Amino acid sequence: MKITHFGHACVLVEIQRNGSTARLLFDPGTYSNGFEDVRDLEAVLITHEHPDHVDVERLGPLLGANPAARLIADPGSSTLLREAGLQHEIVGKDDTVTVAEVPIQVLAGDHAVIHPQLPCTHNNGYLVDGRLLHPGDAFALPPQPVDVLLLPTGGPWMKVSEAIDYLRAVAPRIAIPIHQAGLAPVHQQLHQQLFRNLGPAQCSVQVLEQGTATAV
Repeated sequence: MKITHFGHACVLVEIQRNGSTARLLFDPGTYSNGFEDVRDLEAVLITHEHPDHVDVERLGPLLGANPAARLIADPGSSTLLREAGLQHEIVGKDDTVTVAEVPIQVLAGDHAVIHPQLPCTHNNGYLVDGRLLHPGDAFALPPQPVDVLLLPTGGPWMKVSEAIDYLRAVAPRIAIPIHQAGLAPVHQQLHQQLFRNLGPAQCSVQVLEQGTATAV
């Protein structure tokens, strides 16, 4: 498996299956850069409707350059995508979608609470091939052990102690920090060090160089 982090929550996952490679792009949002040039995608998957997870203005040209790619999204993002004229598939609770022979299980629920007075939005987590979990903006627990966790690092809906507890609960082999664009670099480094010091002993925290494919 190869993973490329384009900043914040946007990640390209490449998985080998039966001699071919599935290329899956998650959450191309406003805080991310470099995903615009990605080609040969099988699917683009959206966890929820917030702009830092789906940049409609750049999503249209991206799909135009990847005509075979399926756009897969949660129910809450559907209105946004429909208004933009983007054909898409809606997936939710208990769904499993197969893309290029790779099963993707949907862990559907609500976005983590930012404040009780703000409206609650839908959130899809995606468990890819039973091996990698992109939780979106929630601490969704997978139904089974996972190899790689894309770990939220900072945001208005979370504090670092919650991320540490989530890392401990999932206990992956590898944790890759994401959702960090709102943090100053010094705070990103602090959170990453806390993950290393307080996470499970068997877990390796790997900070990816933005835009560089890394084998995990």
